[in-house]
Amino acid sequence: MKITNIRPYVLEAALSQPFANSQAWNDKRMALIIEIETDDGLVGWGESYGPAWMIAAAVKHVTPWLIGRDPLPTEKLWHEVYCRVRGHGRKGVVMDALSGIDIALWDIKGKHFGVPAYRLMGGPFRDTVQAYATGLYRFKSGDPVDYLAAEAAGYVAEGFKAVKLKIGFGIEADVRAVRAVRRAIGDDIALMVDANQAYDAVSAIRLGRMIEEYGIGWFEEPLPPDDLAGHLAVKAALSIPLAGGECEFTRFGFHDLLTAHALDVLQPDTCAAGGLTECKKIADMAGAFGTRFSPHCWGTGIAMAASLQLLAVLPPHTSPSLVVPPAEPMLEFDRTEHAIRRAVLTEPFEHSGGIVRLPEGPGLGIEIDRAALARFAAR
Repeated sequence: MKITNIRPYVLEAALSQPFANSQAWNDKRMALIIEIETDDGLVGWGESYGPAWMIAAAVKHVTPWLIGRDPLPTEKLWHEVYCRVRGHGRKGVVMDALSGIDIALWDIKGKHFGVPAYRLMGGPFRDTVQAYATGLYRFKSGDPVDYLAAEAAGYVAEGFKAVKLKIGFGIEADVRAVRAVRRAIGDDIALMVDANQAYDAVSAIRLGRMIEEYGIGWFEEPLPPDDLAGHLAVKAALSIPLAGGECEFTRFGFHDLLTAHALDVLQPDTCAAGGLTECKKIADMAGAFGTRFSPHCWGTGIAMAASLQLLAVLPPHTSPSLVVPPAEPMLEFDRTEHAIRRAVLTEPFEHSGGIVRLPEGPGLGIEIDRAALARFAAR
């Protein structure tokens, strides 16, 4: 079996109303989907997280190195591509591209052997995964205290046992939002917050101390990712677990975070940090350091499928107990508007009471709706 073609698809869909995190307003959602074809008819699908047009250019640059190659030795192919790009591409867009390609190769491998990719990766540890609802962004109209509380209560009504709130809009505004959401969801629902790199260490510590009383599950990306010393200061000052890593890449980048003990929860994005091949290594490293691992996932159903394959092979954070159930890694379940997310799959992922079943089909366990690729093709 040989690779005959690698094709990137840049997709976009307008939003009915813009929403914001701390860094930018979004008026559309984009996606970069990768299709790998083989000479025996098997096709693999992957997704890359990041700036879609730039990643598409990187995919096209890498493609000639893989045409004619056997798609099954994923470890060897990953290593060869990485060695050719590491001088200028060991972080960022090129690694985003390699991540999507690697996921598609695992899809092919699973289809070739007729099993889910997680079977070939040593799993599964579980057949269902607890999901947390990601949403709670900001809009241009309305009082955030009101609409964030209502949105969060809606997720709890759907059965989610954990939700994540976007913060980073100023310390006082953040405290009001956290207070309102905690009151809306009650004390038994896990509440995480994500600042998207909005603060420096001084302001992050001040904010963290003001929201500690609300039982925060983790404080995600309080600082820019390059501020290692700042992360250490925040982690030392707060009782809230510190999370991050969606903007870090490969085991080599995460090695520095782990040896410094800068984070309590690692959050590599499978579609950016190196694909399934590399993220399994990062997860194993995290386990050796006693650091929890919860993959970032903010893409289409393909990205969710890749996250589920990875989550299937991650051991529990804590050992089983006769009294206390082990803490398990969770799936990030994006609830924001994203027309492409469900449309690209013939059978989109659903949750039942905040629980998502692992796909049981070969490879990623998904089928792609090609009509959606044409319908959402970006100009």
